[in-house]
Amino acid sequence: MAGARRLLAGFAMACGMVVLVSAHARAGWWSRAPADFEECAASTEKNATSPDDKDKRLTACEAKFAGRRKPGGGYTYFDFMQNRHFDIAGPNPTAEEQKHIDEQYAAFLKDQRRSIIAAAFFQKRQQVEQAKETVGASAKAGARDIELAVAPKPKTAEKRVALLPRPRPKMAPHCEEQLFSTCNWSRISTGVRDFKKALFGSSSHKERS
Repeated sequence: MAGARRLLAGFAMACGMVVLVSAHARAGWWSRAPADFEECAASTEKNATSPDDKDKRLTACEAKFAGRRKPGGGYTYFDFMQNRHFDIAGPNPTAEEQKHIDEQYAAFLKDQRRSIIAAAFFQKRQQVEQAKETVGASAKAGARDIELAVAPKPKTAEKRVALLPRPRPKMAPHCEEQLFSTCNWSRISTGVRDFKKALFGSSSHKERS
């Protein structure tokens, strides 16, 4: 009987120790640190006591874990300096993965520098071409003004005075009868004198005398 009691007591103690160890293991699993950002965010959502406490816990999660879970497995890292995602194996980049990200960032800066230089060169060339066009237009306008200034002015048509024939003197009635009469001779002399005046202007002194 005594041996059976000791055997039962030992079995009970053994069972109790197994239960205690199992309970301690379960408590350790629940209290372990989160493995990635998603577990950290879930723990924050569950244990935060206030909105401010939640914000502080999420900030700590973001600082601790750089990677984010991918739907198909694995993790991805977003580099906001390059605006680009990189696939990584764990919740944080390894040393080799971080080296690759840094090399890509150096290449990104080089491309950006080339783009900036090319854009500046293109803008400078446009400014030079616009300046040339402005100078050319000014030169053409100046040459046109000079041509207009030195061009001969068109001659105005000279006005010609029309010479109207003077009225012929009326003959006396008795002069029409004789062709070479004194009246006819006087009329011929007067016509010649008028014709000379029309051609040569005023008569000479000899004619007036």
